[in-house]
Amino acid sequence: MTAIATDQVADNRKVTRADRELAYRLGSVMLSCMSADGGASIRAIDESGLTFTQMKVLVSLTGVDEPPTLKPLAESLGLSLASVSRAVDGLVKRELVTRTEDHHDRRQRRLAPTEAGRRLSEGIIAARLEGLGQFAASLFGEQRERLESALELLLERDDIQAAYRKYKKGTRS
Repeated sequence: MTAIATDQVADNRKVTRADRELAYRLGSVMLSCMSADGGASIRAIDESGLTFTQMKVLVSLTGVDEPPTLKPLAESLGLSLASVSRAVDGLVKRELVTRTEDHHDRRQRRLAPTEAGRRLSEGIIAARLEGLGQFAASLFGEQRERLESALELLLERDDIQAAYRKYKKGTRS
């Protein structure tokens, strides 16, 4: 499988009508996937009491090889440093994330989920995967084959392949 670098995609590419139509179709599939679990993943997030940003931070920290520092984490999430810093503060107070000194740069703090944070994140991911599994089970022959082919093609992108590896690792499969 040949990886396709994401930097080959133009950053300022204009969204065309065809792109928008594809987005509507993809959004429709995403909504169907989200509702396939009967709202279990949304309930799990709601019951956690975390803000959306806190949940994004916690899930993004689960399954990483090396705990990130604040700035790269904020950049990877497309959020401001201040927003991620507030989210991390709340997660640390709830004992869901730890900050540890970087061995190479004592000014930096590495962020990692605690065992409780990992369990919470894995529970949310498991609920999401259950819904996706139910959606996948609803597909028949050609639909399933075409989706598998499309996903194989998309998994050639570096960013999607990295997310796939992280997602699998984050569920301890």
